[in-house]
Amino acid sequence: MRMPEASQNARIAAPSPARNSRTSTSPFFALVSARFAALPRRVAPLFMTRSSQMNCSSLDSLSYCLVVRVGRFQVEIFSDGILRLDGGAMFGIVPKALWDKEKPADDRNRVALDMNCLLIRDGAGNVVVVETGAGPKLTARSQEIFGIDEPPRLLGELARRGVRPDEVTLVVNTHLHFDHAGGNTYRDGEKLVATFPRASYVFQRLEWVDANAPNERTRGSYFAEDYAPLEAAGKLELIDESVEILPGIRLDRIQGHTRGTQTVRVSDAGETLFFSSDFMPDRHHLRLPWIPAFDLFPLETLAAKKAILARAVSEKWIVGFTHDLPRFGRILERDGKLRFEEVAP
Repeated sequence: MRMPEASQNARIAAPSPARNSRTSTSPFFALVSARFAALPRRVAPLFMTRSSQMNCSSLDSLSYCLVVRVGRFQVEIFSDGILRLDGGAMFGIVPKALWDKEKPADDRNRVALDMNCLLIRDGAGNVVVVETGAGPKLTARSQEIFGIDEPPRLLGELARRGVRPDEVTLVVNTHLHFDHAGGNTYRDGEKLVATFPRASYVFQRLEWVDANAPNERTRGSYFAEDYAPLEAAGKLELIDESVEILPGIRLDRIQGHTRGTQTVRVSDAGETLFFSSDFMPDRHHLRLPWIPAFDLFPLETLAAKKAILARAVSEKWIVGFTHDLPRFGRILERDGKLRFEEVAP
């Protein structure tokens, strides 16, 4: 049986009893449970930082922010692993002489990108995972092309934070490209099954439509095995435009990278956390004209960046990126230039 490697690592309907009752005897979950039992059941305590005015902590005494409090929510960011993509494609029309200073390329002109995920808990039993990384199903050829040389970390990272796969209640994919949705499913013998058996999987209806009818430009980014089995299992929740999927958690469609890309906002107690999706994949893309060649609608990306960055600065949002180092911080404007300032615990 091929399985994820746990040691590395509108309206949302409640899961039905039929969904909740499966997997206690599954070999996959038996393996995960055994490895999970050997790991710590809690994360490090929260350390307060007055200078940043952000409730922030790190794991294992790291010197950067991995966990934030947004009112009643605890939000954690972690990486599923490293992906390597062509630097020219990542930075579009920007000359290599400029972007290579910020993000040096390897001998194949590829830049290293984290595949970041979020874990959101509201203290009321809702456990939300945003993004599932590249997952365990890539062929050896795909792993070589994209420079993925380690097993996926998703389940191991959840386990060290005290979360089992069957405790996740909701999974959000910002879009359905393989490096964001690959961990949605895994192979159980000849079958493809949902990695999170009790969860509903939420993404935009437009993204679902386009992923199921890719064209010559997009088909290399969509792998049906990451999302088609979810429909058969009755686990899809397709939404349109902007929807609060839980009180305080909002998904907003941002056409740019794809038609159905969505961002994530978590808001409570006067604070907002924003997770960018790929329309603005890392801190280097804060510059307005730095837009990836991957984006299908670059002018829409540009317009969205202008609007969202203005709000992020004025409202002092906490920000996390999909393909930067797994950090939280704020976007500051000084002398007419924007920069991302990481927040230390």
